[in-house]
Amino acid sequence: MIRLLPVLKDYIWGGKKLGALFGRDNGGKKMSESWEASVHPDGLSLCEGGGTFADWLQAHAGAVDGAGSRFPVLIKYIDAAQNLSVQVHPDDAFARREENDNGKTEMWYVVQADEGAGIYCGFRRDTQKEEFLRRVADGTVEELLNFIPVQAGDCYLIKAGTVHAIGAGCVICEVQQSSNVTYRVYDYGRVGADGKPRALHVEKAVKVINFSAFQDETGVGAPQPAAYGSVRRLTSCKYFSCRELSLNGTFEGKNEQSFTVLNVLSGTGTADGKPFCAGDCLFVPRGEAYTLAGEAKIIVTEKGEEE
Repeated sequence: MIRLLPVLKDYIWGGKKLGALFGRDNGGKKMSESWEASVHPDGLSLCEGGGTFADWLQAHAGAVDGAGSRFPVLIKYIDAAQNLSVQVHPDDAFARREENDNGKTEMWYVVQADEGAGIYCGFRRDTQKEEFLRRVADGTVEELLNFIPVQAGDCYLIKAGTVHAIGAGCVICEVQQSSNVTYRVYDYGRVGADGKPRALHVEKAVKVINFSAFQDETGVGAPQPAAYGSVRRLTSCKYFSCRELSLNGTFEGKNEQSFTVLNVLSGTGTADGKPFCAGDCLFVPRGEAYTLAGEAKIIVTEKGEEE
């Protein structure tokens, strides 16, 4: 088991809640995103003992799975002090052809939400491309989107092709494909640090958007009590599988098929006898046994289930 150290991003829409929640420090700047487990070149996580997580994986063949696959996910925290742009991510075929990157299906787990906060997922109704483009142009595109009020513990799977936006007041734990391809279609007229409107990517976006009404395919389950506390299925797709572990005692884990990433949302305890606290990110190689003890809420991410 190794402890990973995050990469902090200070995008225009972010806040500073990650400092209070997880002890992050970005030198007084915004902490819009904290990339916890990443081998993507746009933000390489570090190992506590030194070096990058990507280099560690390269030196430990088979740590991800028995086939020697690349680490398939990027796990981050997002603090949305303002609405994120209305955006969409392409699927693998389009992203690899056009961007030399992976597509991006992602899961949002709500860590914290202000009163009235919510997320936008897909369209409220089946929508035509022509109407979508017209509303992007006249600034009314939000009226087409499916707004969902959220609270801590809520979870949604956002498949590639789903137009979406995280609303102001949400702190999200996002588990996504290892990708950094985003097509913005609407940004509320905001300007970037250079004083100019941020770039939009409408032409590419309309080639990948699913214009059908949003259908929730997350598949969250009910908490299952156990001697160590409880566990709840959050979601699973071919890229990742996620559970919420509510630890109240001692949990012993081992996955013979897949890596395991443990993201501690709250609480304290020990992992293989070493202390952990909120904000810690622990990587467990495939086939390695581990023991957790304490009282904590943890997101457990493993390899996805083939569809």
